[in-house]
Amino acid sequence: MYRLYHVPLSPFCRKVRLTLAEKRIEVELVEERYWEGSSEFLKRNPAAKVPILRVDGRNLPESSAICEYLEETHPEPPLMPQSAVGRYEVRRLVGWFDDKFHTEVTSKLLYERINKKIQNSGYPDSGRIKEGSKAIRFHLDYMAWLLEQRRWLAGDMLTLADFAAAAHLSALDYRSDVDWNRQQGVKDWYAKIKSRPAFRSILADQVPGFTPPPHYADLDF
Repeated sequence: MYRLYHVPLSPFCRKVRLTLAEKRIEVELVEERYWEGSSEFLKRNPAAKVPILRVDGRNLPESSAICEYLEETHPEPPLMPQSAVGRYEVRRLVGWFDDKFHTEVTSKLLYERINKKIQNSGYPDSGRIKEGSKAIRFHLDYMAWLLEQRRWLAGDMLTLADFAAAAHLSALDYRSDVDWNRQQGVKDWYAKIKSRPAFRSILADQVPGFTPPPHYADLDF
């Protein structure tokens, strides 16, 4: 069995969890308080980041590298297209969400409202929260534009790009930070991906001190 060192609301960890679940790979989940920087944790990943996937005695860090490793070692069901152009588009969008979306939205909403309290690292910055609330509108509109042309974000098949986006949005939705009424196409896409068996453990997450809204785990939200 694989072991995943993770944090429940980390979008990077959620992306890996979704990939593991979609490929029906059994995994032991171990919560890691990475911000404490224990010596044992730093031995697993000197970069002091989660997720870390423990496989055959090896510690594999970095979420995108982990997902592509799983794609290569467990090719069914595929989460990457066969064409080079298709794979490029998936990687481009994974980068979009894990870099641009994360910087402009996730770090300013989720991290300010939840991570700071959990890590006891200060009070939420209202200015950053306002910036994140404004920026997410642009990203939802961009997703809607993509979905007007495609069945899924990167094309006609479910890919790692969808899991990257859903990982960030699901973490934000835990605190009702997504306006699902802004773009019906995005809401329909999320309802479709949220209904997959791979999403069940994500929707069951509970973070002490924070209660998700009623619609969080509702498949017909």
